[in-house]
Amino acid sequence: MDTDFEIFLVALPGLEPWLAAEARAAGFAGVSEQPGGVALRGGWAEAMRANLSLRGAVRVLLRFASFRAMHLAQLDKRARKVDWAAVLRPDVPVKVEAVCRASRIYHHKAAAQRIGRAITETLGAPLSEEAELRILARIDDDLCTLSIDTSGEPLHRRGHKEAVGKAPLRETMAAMFLAECGFDGSQTVVDPMCGSGTFVLEAAEIAAGLMPGRSRAFAFEQLATFDPAAWAALKQPAPARTPDLRFHGSDRDQGAVSSARANAARAGVADWCRFECHAVSAAEPPPGPPGLVMVNPPYGARIGDRKLLFGLYGALGGVLKERFRGWRLGMVTSDSGLAKATGLAFLDPGPPVAHGGLKVTLWRTAPLP
Repeated sequence: MDTDFEIFLVALPGLEPWLAAEARAAGFAGVSEQPGGVALRGGWAEAMRANLSLRGAVRVLLRFASFRAMHLAQLDKRARKVDWAAVLRPDVPVKVEAVCRASRIYHHKAAAQRIGRAITETLGAPLSEEAELRILARIDDDLCTLSIDTSGEPLHRRGHKEAVGKAPLRETMAAMFLAECGFDGSQTVVDPMCGSGTFVLEAAEIAAGLMPGRSRAFAFEQLATFDPAAWAALKQPAPARTPDLRFHGSDRDQGAVSSARANAARAGVADWCRFECHAVSAAEPPPGPPGLVMVNPPYGARIGDRKLLFGLYGALGGVLKERFRGWRLGMVTSDSGLAKATGLAFLDPGPPVAHGGLKVTLWRTAPLP
């Protein structure tokens, strides 16, 4: 089977440019932005490396076959000619999902059934709705493209953050927002409303050069193509990099602070993180040069009363203007009115990004005067 495929990195819509930049910086070939993600070229080794090392990808899909199909009988016949044994193991259950657009085959469930039957009758692999391995069929203008979801669980589940708050920010989103703010591991990061510590942990991991997928399992480990020796070599840690900086989080909720500390310990970054329990009004910059304040305050949509939040945002803006001169702010919120309540001068806001049923935006400042 061909070892050069199109690999598609699923991105949170609006964050494709930063995921593309991350993929290019990591040395992947043929990187191009597409709606909903980033395409690149490579083989199974590159798919493994993308899962292991990219902080902003939601999933990694590998497109391994395509053919024309005008009707279900033709889909059935051509699906049986796919070399399933080169991808799947006969003893591992699989789930098939299909979408149909502008095609003569329009019934996605029937299409998934035909492809699933081809797999079971040619390879012997069982079908299961609970299977971690997913074959994704896209039939667009009568062209059927088959992909394998090599990730399994979404990639924001790093395996470290067991304790979360009421409205946690996903790690993939936090990593891309840090990138959008220009963070490269060489600046101090402070989060005065840290919750379970996502921004602080991501910043510390980036500074330490730790790979985000180092502690979890992936669906590709159940494929026929899986090479355990190559995977073990790929996971070998890079030479130790001890950050000179400390990354700071605080929250008025003692439970959140305790959770953040436990998450930092699981992630192996506790030595570089500091968490304290106090209100945002007590926030102080740590010693050293100005850095980056990253914060995901309540929006009032799911947590807190919007009317009461104007005071909280105003307090945040007042503290930053008074004590954090020279620092830059990156603030995530779904409410432009609350952002403006800080009284800060913002740069042009970023694109809206889906988050838990809402659309949130990253608001950034230049160094505060």
